[in-house]
Amino acid sequence: MIIDTLSHLDRYVGLHPNLDTAIAYLQGHDIAALPLGRTEVAGEKVFINVMDAELRSSEDAAFEYHRRYADLQLDLSGSEECGWTVVNELKNSFDAAGDIGFIDGEEQGCAVLGDGRFVIFLPGELHKPCCQHGDCTAVRKAVVKIDMT
Repeated sequence: MIIDTLSHLDRYVGLHPNLDTAIAYLQGHDIAALPLGRTEVAGEKVFINVMDAELRSSEDAAFEYHRRYADLQLDLSGSEECGWTVVNELKNSFDAAGDIGFIDGEEQGCAVLGDGRFVIFLPGELHKPCCQHGDCTAVRKAVVKIDMT
């Protein structure tokens, strides 16, 4: 997991070729101007999902994880908490087609997004996005999906 600000994004160049592609795109485009839905960057290797998300209580959310894709998440408007844990118990089966599984576990920490902050969750890292932060109840966010295989 990496938590940082967009002004430091270039520090992560060289970690993976597809991450480099994502970084170059983010630095060269106004992400806030992207339409809702999927924007192709490099086919299935890098794409961006822009969404309007209603925030939920952290207690009402399960952790998710991926096997193929890293998630680079940033809020375009509003602010949310993204919980994380390493302690887990399988909640249901993994959806290979959607590259997503869900896990119950005790939250061990959280990142607060908004104001130019981003988080990268690598495959296998358990995270709980879209949790309420303060009085904010909804966000517009971008999730950059980065193939790490």
